[in-house]
Amino acid sequence: MRGKEIRLERIMRRDTGTTVIVPMDHGVTSGPIPGLIDLDRSVELVARGGANAVIGHMGLALHGHRKGGPDIGLILHLSASTDLGPDPNDKVLVNTVQNALKMGADGVSVHINIGAESEARMLQDLGSIAIECIEWGMPLLAMMYPRGKKINYDNMVDSIKIAARVASELGADIVKTVYTGDPDTFREVTEGCHVPVVIAGGSKSDDLTTLKLIEGSMEGGGAGVSIGRNAFQHKYPDKFVRAATMIVHERRSAEEAMEILNQD
Repeated sequence: MRGKEIRLERIMRRDTGTTVIVPMDHGVTSGPIPGLIDLDRSVELVARGGANAVIGHMGLALHGHRKGGPDIGLILHLSASTDLGPDPNDKVLVNTVQNALKMGADGVSVHINIGAESEARMLQDLGSIAIECIEWGMPLLAMMYPRGKKINYDNMVDSIKIAARVASELGADIVKTVYTGDPDTFREVTEGCHVPVVIAGGSKSDDLTTLKLIEGSMEGGGAGVSIGRNAFQHKYPDKFVRAATMIVHERRSAEEAMEILNQD
């Protein structure tokens, strides 16, 4: 387990236990979208802004590795589906923990859609990967999303609470899930989960809305963010990430963080 502790410190700040992660795994799901055409440049910009880690598939490790610039943690994503598949919610394993170690990863991640028709198999995959991560001392981030016919989208809090708890019960070290909308209900999620919870960024939004979302999640006991499009598709990814780190690591307000984005 010492290996896990050491690697976790590469993707989470050891003094605060918080993290700013930028997922860049969208190339498999959606193809070469804006912001991810030039992978090494994208990694360079978010690293310059102070991101703790990036998430990506093998392509990120193979084609986004820089030989200079600020250091940044690598979380290798092990599951995938595409927007063109018959069921994009059906995630399958496409990589292994052992290969992630060979690629120099500091952690691995898997995506599980709670409530999807293929939930049972995805949960089986999560459990198996968690056991391998314990064996190899590899941190595991579980992306847990409530999606399916039984999900009550008018009252998502209970579904998000279940999704987060499932991940911690099955051995994840960090849980990524959606924000509930306010600090009080999000605290129900974080208090019901044994491990740190970070929020997803969701669809592309304006800066202040996204920063307020981050602020609210931290007030609700969150451990940080895992924000993709709002970071790498920003006009100034380095500035946006710096603003996010101010809220996550320094506990500054969204308004204070906006000052960074308003600077020339």
